[in-house]
Amino acid sequence: MVCMELSGQNADIKSAKDLHLVTCRRCSRVWPLDTEVCGRCGHAIQSRDTTSLQRVWAFWFVGLLCYIPANMYPMLQTRTLLQVQEDTIIGGAVELFHYGSPGIAAIILFASVVIPVAKFMAIAFLAVSVKRPSRVSPHQRTVLYEVVEYIGRWSMIDIFVVAIMASLVQLNTLAAINPGSASLFFALSVIFTMLSAQAFDSRMIWDVQARAIDQEHGDQNAADTKTGETDT
Repeated sequence: MVCMELSGQNADIKSAKDLHLVTCRRCSRVWPLDTEVCGRCGHAIQSRDTTSLQRVWAFWFVGLLCYIPANMYPMLQTRTLLQVQEDTIIGGAVELFHYGSPGIAAIILFASVVIPVAKFMAIAFLAVSVKRPSRVSPHQRTVLYEVVEYIGRWSMIDIFVVAIMASLVQLNTLAAINPGSASLFFALSVIFTMLSAQAFDSRMIWDVQARAIDQEHGDQNAADTKTGETDT
């Protein structure tokens, strides 16, 4: 059973690995640690995903590369009888604000700028925190990971708005709304950030704490041994 430090008191953490057990991540059946293939579903069993961080950074970097043109290229192309107007994400929000829709503009900026940037920062922080000491507790980092996983499903709001508007406003030569090239990059950015979050093995957060406690106990035992030898 895993004991989490929620009250601020030290507790011995016993993971499945410490108990020489491993869980199939497909069907959740528990097997001895040396089991390589799940006898129930045939899925390969691995106690820890050793390539997790490599895949996290790879997807994260590709998602960041796609996010840059998503903000530079037009997200929406509005064509009327007399002119063609192209708006980026931020430009479209500014236009909505000028036309008296500050609430909608704020929602678009929050969903298309604040949330994606926050997701990039959160995923990068989680990936770094499992390799370097962090003042943020494992419980808080786990909650952060769950929040990033939860908001991933709402990251396509811009694509949904563009798709709805493009399907509704098609008046042949009078007016038409078409998605811009940024919509493709934005969708790719969302997809790769979701893959990056899913590739992260959250068990590594608690592995860091377990190693720190083991090291603390080892240092304490070494100090007690040295004190006993000195007294002798």
